Amino acid sequence: MTGAAGSIGQVLLPGLIDRGHEVVGLDRVPQPEGHEGPWYTLDAADPDAVAAVFDEEPVDGVVHLAGHPGEASLPDSLTSHVVTTAALLDALVEHHVPRFVYASSNHAVGRTPHRDLLTVGTRPRPDTFYGVGKVAAEAVMSLYADRYGIDAVSCRIGSFLPQPESVRTLSTWLSHDDCVRMFDAALTAPAPGYAVLYGISANTRAWWDLEPGRALGYAPQDDAEDFADRVASSPEDETEAAHVGGPFATEGIHRPALDRA
Repeated sequence: MTGAAGSIGQVLLPGLIDRGHEVVGLDRVPQPEGHEGPWYTLDAADPDAVAAVFDEEPVDGVVHLAGHPGEASLPDSLTSHVVTTAALLDALVEHHVPRFVYASSNHAVGRTPHRDLLTVGTRPRPDTFYGVGKVAAEAVMSLYADRYGIDAVSCRIGSFLPQPESVRTLSTWLSHDDCVRMFDAALTAPAPGYAVLYGISANTRAWWDLEPGRALGYAPQDDAEDFADRVASSPEDETEAAHVGGPFATEGIHRPALDRA
């Protein structure tokens, strides 16, 4: 598991262990307290460092969470999301590892106007360079699935939070427990080939189609509606509902593709 010390990794690492998985942690930061399994401190964009881990640790799947979680320049976003994915996939091919599960994002389609229930068949419409990185990483996964027969599952995560915090997140929330259920299903689904699913809970107000995930065995149990009476309306609600990417699709996050001296 790359990015094992990140916000999702801190939940998913123990969650998958509880479900019987043995997990090797990778991150750019040292092993956190409480984790007693194998741990490697490295940058997943370094293909030699990644390959060295696979030389030492026989694994049967990869969960790729590593990546800068916010907006950055286009080159930095591509390195963070695409180069890391390619380094891992090369190691998978070299070591005959059959399964790759990726933490993609709803921002891969974030510029899609919010109207009807969004399916995985909609065309990519990234709302940021972060979203571009996710789209490009998915394309590399698709290539490796076709070229090498790897099973590659892209989980387009919505709003990963302990509980919903805004009106938008009543539709896009992914609970901690459902996150574990989703990645466990993506790791264990029989022969998914290349597949995309939306990573949200069973929200009454869901904006995204859950059926592709259910087809892979993801059975979400939580519903953001249970928290609806604790979520206050705000002036930003209408703007955040205009596109499925919410605030990431607004002008406030716009920046040039390249940093200049």
